[in-house]
Parts: sequence; structure tokens; C-alpha cells
Amino acid sequence: MTVKTECVFIKKARKQDVREKQTRVQRMCADSSGSASWQQANMPRLKSGGVPTLADVARASGVGIATVSRVVNGGVNVSPETLKKVQRAVRRLGYLPNHAARILKGGRTKTIGLLIPSIADSFFSSCAGTAGEVAQAHDSLLLFAESNNDPALELSNLAVLMQHRPDGLLLVPSSASNRALRLFVQQSPVPIVTLDRPFPGCAAVLTNSFEAAREATLHLVGHGRKRILCLAAEPSLYTIRERLRGYSDAMLAAGLPSLIDTSLAIGAHNAETLIQGHLGSRTPPDAIFTLKNSATTAAYQALQRLKLNIPREIALIGFDDFELAGMLRPALTVVQQPIEDVGRRAAELLFAQLGSDDGSTPPASLRRTRLVLPNRLLLRSSCGCRHSARGPEE
Repeated sequence: MTVKTECVFIKKARKQDVREKQTRVQRMCADSSGSASWQQANMPRLKSGGVPTLADVARASGVGIATVSRVVNGGVNVSPETLKKVQRAVRRLGYLPNHAARILKGGRTKTIGLLIPSIADSFFSSCAGTAGEVAQAHDSLLLFAESNNDPALELSNLAVLMQHRPDGLLLVPSSASNRALRLFVQQSPVPIVTLDRPFPGCAAVLTNSFEAAREATLHLVGHGRKRILCLAAEPSLYTIRERLRGYSDAMLAAGLPSLIDTSLAIGAHNAETLIQGHLGSRTPPDAIFTLKNSATTAAYQALQRLKLNIPREIALIGFDDFELAGMLRPALTVVQQPIEDVGRRAAELLFAQLGSDDGSTPPASLRRTRLVLPNRLLLRSSCGCRHSARGPEE
């Protein structure tokens, strides 16, 4: 039987907001003590006025209650003919299993939690989308919340997620050095898989940020660029550190000096002033490499406002592809990350750790798994290439 699932977003701003949202999620995900579930309360009632039960389904399908129970719990040891018969009765009566009863018996809640820095970030929203698809394929509900890369908010919202007793957690950790988070992971009763950033004691799905940044930098060097400015906002984050390391390694290998700007925030409001400052220095850059999508778009717009010819006067490569990148003139060369695969593979790894509903124990090695997915340098025109990923430029 397939149960329709959805994503529930928990965002902590004010205490009152948290309480209100927590209450809404609890109504959706958990039964009140001694009462019918939220799902059952909203299902069509029988002529007798009661909520459909296992016994009702058994009578409607002409089989025993034990058989119906086996179908509802995964269809183990049930013939295909009986399975179809029971499923038809389930759909006709609008029966849904009582998840609270399963929990009391030590069963699963059919929910997983996801904590990401920001849903407004296209990388993490895409990860949430594909993770949700995997959860739905496992008849599970995805609950997700934001951390804003704030360790205190991270722990607070993890506590909110854990109140809903998820079967497992997907996590983008703010910092690997967060002692409180390390303690949480050590004491967690459920498996945890991190994505985009590793964390001690957790399985992880990452991308090869170091290698991709090194390749992009050497590509600019290959175009004759010698003064490559790296815009590296938020260098405390693991992915930015890895990309910065790749850039520095490439510049060292090429015998060129590193030009690094680690301004905390690079956006439309300050990119023009920031770049103008570098252009007026003794060693003005002839190329820019940005390590975040927001910095890439801000730098591109700033260069256009400054009426600089891209790539003749200054080349540009950024991290993360986006829908309009190939339609710009000149088209934007980017490091394309396998965003959807990151969310999907992380969720698949989490469900693999949960094992089967039949109680089988998955290998302990799964909790130490680290998957590193390859990035791709998507060549267009802003780096100096004469062609784009869409074909020759006009």
C-alpha cells in the first residue's frame, strides 16, 4: 500500500513560531494519547460511524485479520491475488494504519529529518527535493528545518526534529568542531548521514570540491591568466575551505601568487565596490574565481556595471550552475555540482542503514561510508573559451 507523503518545514524564528509550527507538525505526524490519529480523523467514515479498522478491511476482502496485518506491514508471505484483494479493500474503505501503535511496539515512525542551512539556497532546496522523493518511495515523510549555519540554532532545531521521533536524520553540519553537535551525534538513537560536509562518526555524501577548484583554476591559467582573484566568502565552511585549498594548490603548481578575498559577505550590494578595489590595486586581477553561487552572480553583474569586457579584460569562473548561466552573453563557465544526486544518494544511504521492515540488521560499515561524487567543469565563454556548453557562440 502506498501512503501519500509530503515535506514538512520547521523553521525556528521566535519561540511562539516554533510552538505553533511544532504543534502543526505533531498533529500531522503523531497520534494524540488515547485518540484517533490525525490521518484517521480525516478519513471517510463507515456507515456505522466508526473509523475503518483492520477488522473492517478483513470483512471487506474476505480474509483474516492476520492476513490484512501482513499486507499493511509489507505484504510478507501473502499471495499476489490476496494482496490485490486486500489493497482494493484498503483503498475503498480509506483505511490507514495506526502509526502510534507501531511506535509503541518499537516500530518505525515512517519519518526522516533533514537539517539544512537555508531553503533559499538552490543547492540545499534541490537536495531537499530529491531526498523527499526517496522518502516518498519508502512511504515516509520528510521533516526539514534550517540552521543558518548557526551552531545554537542547529542544536535547537535538531531537538525539535527529534521530538517527532524520526527513523533517521540527514544533516548539513555547521562545523565539524562543534562539541555539542559531536555529543548529539554520539548519543543519537538513530542513524545520521551528512551531506555536502563530513562529520565525525557519520556516513557522508560529498562532492570533490578540492579537485574541481584546482581544475577550474588551472583552466584559467591555461588561458594565460596570471592574476586570478579568488572570492572565498565564509572560509570557515568545509566546502569553501576545500575549494580554497584547490585554488591555492593550483596557483602554487603554476608558480603564481594567490589573490584571496575572504570577505564575510559578497553580494549584489557590495560586489562592485569590492571588485573595483582590487582592480585599483598594484596587481589588478585578470580573472576571478568565485566559490559560491551568490558570489558568482554578484561578480558577473558587477563586471557588467563596470563595463568590463568578459573575458577579454577579465575572465570569470564560478561554482554552481543555474538556469540562466548558459543564456548570458557571454555565457558563464561554472563548476557544476551533482546537486540532485547529493540529496538522493544521502537519503538512499540513510534508508540502507535503516534496513528492511522485516527487522534485518544492515552492515555496520554503512555508518562509516563516505561517497564522493564528481563535479564537472562546464565550459562556456566567460573563461575565455570560444565555445559554450550549448555549442559555438555566435
